[in-house]
Amino acid sequence: MNNLVSIIIPCYNDVEYIEKAVFSALNQSYPNIEIIVVDDGSDVETKNVLTRLEPQITKIITQKNQGQSVARNNGIKAAKGTYIVNLDADDFFEPSFCEKAVLKFLEEDSITMVTCQANLFNSHGIINVFTPKGGNLNNFLFANAALGSLMFKRQDWELCGGYEEKLPILGLEDWEFYIQILKIGGYAYVINEILFNYQIRENSTTNRIRDLKLDKFKLIIRKHDDVYKINFENLVENLFDRIKREEAEKNKNTKRLEFMIGHSVLQPFRWFKSILK
Repeated sequence: MNNLVSIIIPCYNDVEYIEKAVFSALNQSYPNIEIIVVDDGSDVETKNVLTRLEPQITKIITQKNQGQSVARNNGIKAAKGTYIVNLDADDFFEPSFCEKAVLKFLEEDSITMVTCQANLFNSHGIINVFTPKGGNLNNFLFANAALGSLMFKRQDWELCGGYEEKLPILGLEDWEFYIQILKIGGYAYVINEILFNYQIRENSTTNRIRDLKLDKFKLIIRKHDDVYKINFENLVENLFDRIKREEAEKNKNTKRLEFMIGHSVLQPFRWFKSILK
């Protein structure tokens, strides 16, 4: 169907959030959409919510738990849209995102992805506003320059082979996928409006993989070594900058610990000195 937007929502035990995500898809001002929810082996409570929402959803795919990349790829395989939007079940879009994103694609052929500004929020409210950098492949070599949920062309997903399912890069799937797309060409356009809401959860994948991020970056470098060989000097600079930042943080923590120990040790002596005055 011409200019159909397929919104793919992978879902795993998201009973508290899935309804808001689905309704943010249903409430898009762009009229030509379909909504595909992939139930990635969720618990009974989540399945009950999905059953209640099913009349308003184009398609629900049920599978055993296989992870986010497999869930996304399976959802896209079942999609009919020219454009794909991936939406995590604990996040949500503002109503005009799809309309404005499709318009940008129609205006400029060289755009391969459309992202936007986002409210970062947690259970206490909005933390701050994040503005992705966007741009071409060079902007994505050393950090993700777009949101995990954005719009891209289905044909580009097909050309690059979809989301990585085999390498253990949990938490960096989006970034690696965008590198694949941008190797084909084009750039990521950033709508300078807050059209997305990203939830930061204490037990989220992002938090769980933070300490392993460098190891996972190594896997991305190895998979796309052709690109990083061309940018070898920048890669070396980036890696040494990372090492320096880690060393600076360790030194700061060490000094803070030494201060706390020293303060605790000296405190009794200060007290004893004070009573002798």
